[in-house]
Amino acid sequence: MADLKYYDVIVRPVITEQSMAVLDEKKYTFIVRPQATKAQVKEAVEKMFDGAKVASVNTMNYSGKPKRRGMIYGKTAKYKKAVVKLAADSKDIEIFQGM
Repeated sequence: MADLKYYDVIVRPVITEQSMAVLDEKKYTFIVRPQATKAQVKEAVEKMFDGAKVASVNTMNYSGKPKRRGMIYGKTAKYKKAVVKLAADSKDIEIFQGM
């Protein structure tokens, strides 16, 4: 179990065409710390955004992609993505509104 505070769990929101398309279903996408659990993501969303009640959390782990620049090989950083579905009676998250 990772010792993360709720304000350390969410790294940033994901603003893509696909993530904006599911806003009508009250699904919000975030990049979270790779050590974060679903329970920690739920707690972080409910504490950081007033009036948000989380119904479910789906997480996906992404490994780093191999990259090459000239003769040098490396990898991009691994990350974890979380799709948070809010309850029907929950308030919307304001940072996604107007995009």
